[in-house]
Amino acid sequence: MDVQKDPDIISGRMTAALVLYSGTFMRYALAVTPKNPLLFACHFINFGAQSTQGYRYLQYWNYGGREKALEAKAKSEAQMMTEDGKKMAADAKSGAEGIVEQAQQKAGELKAKIAR
Repeated sequence: MDVQKDPDIISGRMTAALVLYSGTFMRYALAVTPKNPLLFACHFINFGAQSTQGYRYLQYWNYGGREKALEAKAKSEAQMMTEDGKKMAADAKSGAEGIVEQAQQKAGELKAKIAR
């Protein structure tokens, strides 16, 4: 459904044109003889849908929605990077501990060879 997509892709000009188009033809659907309630209903639904998209467009571009979305994205990415950094540090620590154990084992073997 379009209301779940990113508002960044909404065209403000096209939305405004469709709102005006639907509003105009809603009026003419009732002005002609005989009245055409089905055409009115179709344009009424389209008018509502385009008005919703227009609200989303204005909220995103004019009333701070874009900044909030970018801030949330930045926080999410920062948290992921922090978690990845912690995991890498833990992996490095475990690798270093393994190398230290191997070095201690080799040192013990060399001591044993020297002592013989």
